Amino acid sequence: MKQVTPYNTEAGKKKEVEDMFDNIAPKYDLLNHVLSMKIDVLWRNTLVKWMSADQPKLVLDVATGTGDLAIAVQKGTGAKMVGLDLSQQMLNVGIEKIKKINLTDQIEMIKGDAENLPFESNKFDAVSVAFGVRNFENLDKGLAELKRVVKENKSVYILEFSKVEGVLAPFYMFYFKNVLPQIGKLVSKDTRAYTYLPDSVNAFPYGEKMKQILLNVGFRTVEYKKLSLGIATIYKATK
Repeated sequence: MKQVTPYNTEAGKKKEVEDMFDNIAPKYDLLNHVLSMKIDVLWRNTLVKWMSADQPKLVLDVATGTGDLAIAVQKGTGAKMVGLDLSQQMLNVGIEKIKKINLTDQIEMIKGDAENLPFESNKFDAVSVAFGVRNFENLDKGLAELKRVVKENKSVYILEFSKVEGVLAPFYMFYFKNVLPQIGKLVSKDTRAYTYLPDSVNAFPYGEKMKQILLNVGFRTVEYKKLSLGIATIYKATK
């Protein structure tokens, strides 16, 4: 798998991803909802519905960003949440958001690295990641960490971009590669962040390939659901 980085410097992917999200944090939520036409909200809700069958009490949300998925999981399942992210600026936006809706007691936000999680093994009833695994510097290491901290027979839920198939594919790819980066650049003032998005999605495994990677890491079973004609996919990987 080709390593795609936001800024193509010598700093390494992890540092570049942290810098990128620090840069775009103030505009991130606005851009997310505008660029996805709020479909991302439906995708998160689908993940929460799937997870709620597990009746989790304690959930880790990795690459939590500004906390949208952590908030959705908390509201949908009643679970206590820990949100973890590399970018302090993204976390700061999330902390303010959580304060406004009085969920500070339910959602703890901490800075940390997905590939070196600061938790003991078998701690969480479920782990979630939305649009984060694509940014891992070492995918296998990150996935192995998610598996390590979830309890036996419990699941990791991954929401990630995939590839649109069928008749709409060329139109979507045109939007994704040409229109979306221009809007992202205009609003966020970061010339590279929203070019990195289609580049990183293009290079990232999805569907059966991603299922195989998760099985190779040691998950017992992996199921997945395609969303919105394949724009995104949710993977449920059970330990």
